[in-house]
Amino acid sequence: MTRTPMTLRGAAALREELKRLKSEARPAIIRAIADARGHGDLSENAEYHAAREQQGFIEGRIKEIEHKLANAQVIDPTKLPLSGKVVFGALVELEDQADGARLVYQIAGEDEADIRSGRISITSPIARALVGKAEGEVVEVAAPGGTRSYEIVAVRSG
Repeated sequence: MTRTPMTLRGAAALREELKRLKSEARPAIIRAIADARGHGDLSENAEYHAAREQQGFIEGRIKEIEHKLANAQVIDPTKLPLSGKVVFGALVELEDQADGARLVYQIAGEDEADIRSGRISITSPIARALVGKAEGEVVEVAAPGGTRSYEIVAVRSG
C-alpha cells in the first residue's frame, strides 16, 4: 500500500473536516431525511431524494477522508534537516529565468495544494522537477504553456 505524504497542517485540516462532517453534516442530513419522510409519498418527494443524494455525498467524503488519513505519511516540515535540497514540505524560492520574477512555493500534499497560498502539490510538474535539486540549480519545467526555466534561489524548512 502506498503512503501519501501530507504535512501536519494538511492532516489537521482533514481531521477537522472529518469531525465537522460526522458531528454536524451527518446529523443534519439525517434530520432532513426524517422531515422529508413526514411529507408523504417518497416516490414523488423531491426533498427526500435530494436529502438522500446529499447523504451519499457526505458518507462518501467521510470514507475518502478516513482512507486518506489511514494511508497518510504525516511529515512535519519544520523538523526536516536543512540540506539545501528540495524535499517534501520545503519552502522553495525560485527565480523565473525569462522575466526575473521571484516565486515562493511550499511542496505539499495533494489535498493541501493551493496555488494562491503558495502551496503546490508534490505531484505537480513543478514540484516533480524541483524535488531532489539544490540551491543554485536551474530546473526546466514542462508546463501547459510551454517549458519554463527556474533557478532555485533558496530552500528553507516549511
